Amino acid sequence: MELDQLDRSAAEAFEGYIVRKDLVRQFSRQFPVPTYVVEFMLGRYCATIDEEEIKEGLEIVQRQLSSRTVKAGEEELFKANAYKEGTVKLIDMVSVRFSEKDNGYLATLPSLRLTKVRIPDKIVDENERLLTGGFYAEITLEYDSMIAEEKVGNPFGIFVLKPIQLSKRNVLDVMAEARKRFSTEEWKDLLLRSIGLEPEQLTDDAKNAMLLRMVPFVERNYNLVELGPRGTGKSHLFQQVSPYAHLISGGKATVAKMFVDNSSGKRGLVCQYDVVCFDEVSGISFDSKDGVNIMKGYMESGEFSRGKESIRGDGSLVFVGNFEVDVAHQQRIGHLFGPLPAEMRDDTAWMDRIHCYLPGWNVPKMNKDVLTDHFGLVSDFLSECLSRLRSQSRVSTLQGRVHFGGALSGRDVNGVNKTVSGLLKLLYPGMESDVSSEDLEWAVRQALEVRRRVKEQQKRIGSAEFRNTHFSYIMGDDGVEQFVSTPELQADNSIGTDPLEPGQVWAISEGGADVDDNAGLYRIEVNEGPGSGVKILNNPVPPAFRESVRYAEQNLYTRAGQLVGDRDPRSHEFTVQLRAFDASKRGAKLGVPALVAMCSGMLKKPIRGGLIMVGEINLGGSLEPVMNAVNVVELAVEKGAQVVLLPVSCRRQLFDLSDDMATKVDLQFYADARDAMLKALVE
Repeated sequence: MELDQLDRSAAEAFEGYIVRKDLVRQFSRQFPVPTYVVEFMLGRYCATIDEEEIKEGLEIVQRQLSSRTVKAGEEELFKANAYKEGTVKLIDMVSVRFSEKDNGYLATLPSLRLTKVRIPDKIVDENERLLTGGFYAEITLEYDSMIAEEKVGNPFGIFVLKPIQLSKRNVLDVMAEARKRFSTEEWKDLLLRSIGLEPEQLTDDAKNAMLLRMVPFVERNYNLVELGPRGTGKSHLFQQVSPYAHLISGGKATVAKMFVDNSSGKRGLVCQYDVVCFDEVSGISFDSKDGVNIMKGYMESGEFSRGKESIRGDGSLVFVGNFEVDVAHQQRIGHLFGPLPAEMRDDTAWMDRIHCYLPGWNVPKMNKDVLTDHFGLVSDFLSECLSRLRSQSRVSTLQGRVHFGGALSGRDVNGVNKTVSGLLKLLYPGMESDVSSEDLEWAVRQALEVRRRVKEQQKRIGSAEFRNTHFSYIMGDDGVEQFVSTPELQADNSIGTDPLEPGQVWAISEGGADVDDNAGLYRIEVNEGPGSGVKILNNPVPPAFRESVRYAEQNLYTRAGQLVGDRDPRSHEFTVQLRAFDASKRGAKLGVPALVAMCSGMLKKPIRGGLIMVGEINLGGSLEPVMNAVNVVELAVEKGAQVVLLPVSCRRQLFDLSDDMATKVDLQFYADARDAMLKALVE
């Protein structure tokens, strides 16, 4: 493997904390342990870019993993060695239960098929997670022949236990200091390489999805759902990369296991792990009727009550599962929560507690091209840093810099804040770091999209309280309201319900005098800046559209006071682009939409969502008649318009519009250019 610049930068910044990820895969296939266990060993002996040191370290790791991991069929050999030598060292998943009969704790070592292994109370008290599923550890197992002869207990006992996890206190300081050496894009790529992926093989959407997968590790009580195709590695991060995550694979999730065991008072998984992931969520069910209700209470507040006591947990909940059909079809036949269990599928109250619906369909299937051979952070170091970031918050970064639109409810704002906080922690692990406006806006847009996806599904189920899903934010001195949509709801050739950017408007041309100049859907996009005049970017410029833009420009200059107040359009340069979405490319008779687009750009106000404008204006400011108003409205309905804004002279023609068409769209009329602008702009 040839080192690239990111490898060299990582080696300088994280000396002793990096590992080549292709080596990890090599050992993972050889030995029956998770990735983070292999990386723990490689991190001890191979955290360098020096090939000779790596070679020596690999021999040590190979030797230790060979002698300490139990392959199928070797169980009796390890037991025999413990019997002959008195002790044996191994690496295994250790879990513990309390035995009333034995009046103490008993450990289970699955690789040796031992279920009654003695373990001192002190070790259990220091590692409570042993009681809630257990973890991988380096173990010294002893065999006491005296106990075996006298038959007074269990001869096998754990003498020493070292959890496979980093214990250094300053790991977060090391990460925060090293982060300063990387640009944001380099840092994102290093994080992706650290979880085994090659960023050069991923689209921007896939990169964003992978970073969102990491948010539950850094944000307390974060609730995430990811549904998508099979084979995209949805559960890999929660099973292989961090010892602070616990994976529940199908079957029943008992209240005692998840929250608290009333009989013993022992805390459940949400109190013991940073992240609890439900894999194959469609098969999950609770053992009691109130299981989902207890979960809903926990997802809302991080607390749950069993008996008289109120218990708090910090564990994030992640639900991952597979789509059996594609996203577009799923939305046609139902909603995107369809694959969930029946108790959750149509429960809008449960959905409202989900902070992020991650678009799993943006993630490619895992294959050798997507996996990286380069250096990344040792999983043990990375997972320890992520765990310590949970005690921090970055919500204060939003204060005074970002303002959310009126469509967001209290739970929406809470969910967006948690996602933004988590993403910023990943990008800026240092508390005192200055977050750039560009990175903050990226995090805000991601957070609004994944929360809006939840709201859209609630709206599909039919709850009126969730009808307003037009999520927006305002950032920067210009105060422009930006709307964020979910891409799977938006088609390029149809009208969405979201407002477009200021300066953009949907329009329908009724066509011109030429036989082949038919009606068609267009989007006019105007950008304005300092300067003067109007420049049309289309090459070549359709003559009919050039004429309409000339009429719009002259009306803007002569009626500036009525349209844009005290702003002077002659001191602004407008660049105009016409985008055609049908066979028709002429753009005839689009003067009113072009004029409104220019006004929208100058005023920094967007056009209402779902609106299509129709109409031409002449040099004197009068409106030209629309000859085929019925055809225009029928085309608008076909394109998904909710509102069609036409000159008032069309009103009589539209008496001929069919009843079916008239019920599908809101027809609104304008008397002049100013009236058209006021009715088109978002209030």
